[in-house]
Amino acid sequence: MRRKMVALILLCLVVSTVFSSSAQQADTAESTRKVVSKATAIYPALARTMSLRGSVRVDAIVAPNGTVRSVVLRGGHPVLAQAAQTAVMKWRWEPAAHETREPIEVKFNPPE
Repeated sequence: MRRKMVALILLCLVVSTVFSSSAQQADTAESTRKVVSKATAIYPALARTMSLRGSVRVDAIVAPNGTVRSVVLRGGHPVLAQAAQTAVMKWRWEPAAHETREPIEVKFNPPE
């Protein structure tokens, strides 16, 4: 009897955790809002000495007014990541009714 009660309590905790995390993710819908202005990423000096090229994938959390609330790194070379995040923080989108998550890929090529 006691094992059944413990199992039931654990099941309830798991179910409530799953539903609460789903509710939090629903607050930030993935979208493709129109970008109003973009800032160009500055190619890092260290990347230049390494002749490093590649892309960085980030998700921008965009507020209803079109400003970037935060940038989440999804992949890319660590030397290039900070430059990409800094540039995307300066981007602006058209206003929307709610906060959105915008997937972005920033490409870096060494200057000639």
